[in-house]
Amino acid sequence: MKINVEVECSPEEARRFMGLPDLAPVHEKYLATLTNSMDGVVAPDLIENMMRSWMPMGDAGMGMWRKMFESSNK
Repeated sequence: MKINVEVECSPEEARRFMGLPDLAPVHEKYLATLTNSMDGVVAPDLIENMMRSWMPMGDAGMGMWRKMFESSNK
């Protein structure tokens, strides 16, 4: 037997229903810091350390981010 249930709701409603945390403020702060780094306001080394602690990546992934920041500061 197969039963399908369709629920219409916004992503916000689904997040609340599932009990997931609201990470919008964290996401906005992360994007603001990333944007400021690209504009030269924040040192790229600071962003690299922050990203390394938040998102464990291999050296290849960190190299990609480093090149992006260095090219945006020129």
